[in-house]
Order: sequence, then C-alpha cells, then structure tokens
Amino acid sequence: MKLIHNSSELVTTVGGAQRGHTLGALQIIPNGAVAIQGETILEVGTSTDLLEKYPVAERIDARQRSIVPGFVDPHTHLVWAGNRAHEYEMRLQGKSYMEIMAAGGGIASTVNATRKASLDELVAQAMERAMRAFAHGTTTMEAKSGYGLDLETEFRQLEAVLEINKAGPIELVPTYMGAHAIPVEFKGDTAGYTRWLCEVALPETKTWWLKHAPGQALPFVDVFCEKDVFEMDETREILQTARDLGFPLKLHADEFENLGGASLGAEFNAASVDHLVKTSLEDIQRMAKSETVAVSLPGTPFGLAQSEYSPAREIIAANAFLALATDLNPGTTWNESMQFMQALATRYMKLTPSQALAASTINSAKAVLRDATIGSIEAGKQADILILSVPDYRILTYRYGTNMVADVIKKGKFYSQE
Repeated sequence: MKLIHNSSELVTTVGGAQRGHTLGALQIIPNGAVAIQGETILEVGTSTDLLEKYPVAERIDARQRSIVPGFVDPHTHLVWAGNRAHEYEMRLQGKSYMEIMAAGGGIASTVNATRKASLDELVAQAMERAMRAFAHGTTTMEAKSGYGLDLETEFRQLEAVLEINKAGPIELVPTYMGAHAIPVEFKGDTAGYTRWLCEVALPETKTWWLKHAPGQALPFVDVFCEKDVFEMDETREILQTARDLGFPLKLHADEFENLGGASLGAEFNAASVDHLVKTSLEDIQRMAKSETVAVSLPGTPFGLAQSEYSPAREIIAANAFLALATDLNPGTTWNESMQFMQALATRYMKLTPSQALAASTINSAKAVLRDATIGSIEAGKQADILILSVPDYRILTYRYGTNMVADVIKKGKFYSQE
C-alpha cells in the first residue's frame, strides 16, 4: 500500500462527468492525501486522518504541492513518420490548410512518409511523443491511425499503438481513422473510397483487431467530416457501417465549415465530436440532448494562427459536455502538453481554471468512454494521479510554456519527473 500525503491541496471531481454549468465543480481537500492499494485508489481524505489510519503504508511526501487527477487526452494522431516543418513556412506565407492539402501537402505528405516507415520506426517515433506527453501529466491518451489510408499501413499504425500500450507506462486508447483523407490511388473519388472503406476496410479492420488484440475492446472509428473530404452523406454511410460492425464512434466536425457534423455525431451517439470551431447553436443544442462530448482542440486554431476557437461558453450554456484535447499531429499542432491546452482554453475560450481542469480529466475521460475508471481521484478508480511542482492547481493555467508536473502516478506506480 502507498499513501501520498502532505499536499497543499488535493483537487478532484466527484459524481462523474460534468454537464454545462456544473463543469468545474471541484472537491478541494487542504492537506489532502490518497491511499493506493495496487493499481487502485483505496481512500481519499486529509493527511492527518489517513496517516493515522494507515500507519504502515509506504509514504510518498507531496511536499506541500497540489495533487490533481492524471490528464486524459481524448484526441491525438500520435503515430506518424516524418515532419511537415516546410508547410509551417508555407502557412506563414499565406497558404491555407486546404490549399496546402490541394497541393499534395498536409495529410498526404505524412501518408507518404508513414507508408515508408517500418513498425519499429513508427513505435520509436510515437513512443518519444507519448513519453513527452506522460512527463507533462497525460496518463491516458487516445491515438488514431489515419496516415496510411490503405490496409497495410493502417494496421501497422494500430500495431504500433498496441506495442506502446504493452510497453507502458502511458495508456493508449486506439482509434481507426481510415476516413482521414482520400488517398491518391482513388484520384479524388470520394464515393469510391467511401465504398471501399465500408465494404473492405472496416470489416477487415475488425478481423485484424480480433486476431491481434483478442479480449480487447474494438477501437473507435473516426471520420474527418469536412467539405471536400467526407461530407455528410459519406460520413453517415461510414458511421452506419462502423456502428453495425460494433465499433464505438468518434467524429471530426466543423473545423473549417459547419456541415452539421455535430448533430450527426449526436444522432449516432458518438462518444465525442471534436474540433467544433464553426458549430452552430442548433448543432450545439442537439449535442446537449445527447451523451456525446464536445471536444475542443484549442491547439489547432492556435497552431494555424486563427482567431476563432470552439464556442465554449455556448456549449456550457446549452448544458452539453465539454472536454479538451491536444490534437497532437504533424501538421497543425505538434504539442504534447495538456497543460498548454488548459492555458489556451482559459485565454481564448474563457474557461475558468477549474473548468479547464475538469475538461482535461473527468470530461475527457468520458470522451473516450473511460470516465467510470479514470479522470478523478476517487475510491475504486484507477490510481492515475499527478503531483504538481506548484501549490495551487490554478497555476496550471496562470503559467504556460513550462512543465508543472513533478511526479506522475500511473496505475499506482510512481514516476518522478524531477
């Protein structure tokens, strides 16, 4: 048994994911402590009470620092090869994201590099990024394929996710995203590629997964619902096929245009709909009537030097679930830090520090359907806990551009960052 004690504060949420104006309702225990048995949280209370109750427990001194739940990053494109630094320069010269894609850059550029990479190369590059995220407090991370757009490379990306999960300590939640772009082999034939995804790729992916990850839940299926990529009809067809095959669902929507993807995600009971920059109030209200989480990726408009972010205040006012994620990817947002996403969300989306923390923990856990086991410091949950290097959790958003995580506890194991 371990006992983390002598904190300045223990900060958590109770009662599950938080809708609307309940977002940011925190339980703060001054001089808090947490008892851990194996991989599981046994009890939460004051240091005085738990030190007396568990006198022989192995003690971990929090050194009068803040204790918070491990961060959950519910949207990343973790596994890829190469980089696109030259495209950043193109954006600075005035080229838009869609213009770069049309010129053969963007996702297509990374697809070329990823197809050429071996499994070992993909694992090595992705592991480096995953461990940087872990050092910054992300204890669970969703990880998509989507840079193969063929069976062989997509499966290699999923295999890389399985290998990293096996190695630990970070825990990955897999997503198949063959519907990320139209590969060059289909020469812009969106209907033909959609048909191939539904008739060949999705059934083959299920077969591959059952063989290579027996006993594990099927990965999510995600679709890039956007003009000139997969529009509403194609997105609906892919989601329907995936749901019929038993896959849980996610959706990219409204990053550049409001096509109605948020409403479609809610209709299909997707775990989350992500990006949501151009989302209409009508779509937000439909999401609010569902269990679908609105996942904002503030690093993406920041990375694109755009002024428009997800309408967080409207999402909260509508009584929907709101979460934060990094959108870690090689194009717009190569950033592994959920701390930085919280800092952006308070500045550009007007979240409070408590709302940003809840959106990065319990609500982001719901966005990957793990809120019953992670996302808060509560008895019975997995012991995924952070000891910050600062005495007040609000400093996570007050400061930015530096790492304020001193120690990570993942499944009860202690990893010092200092």
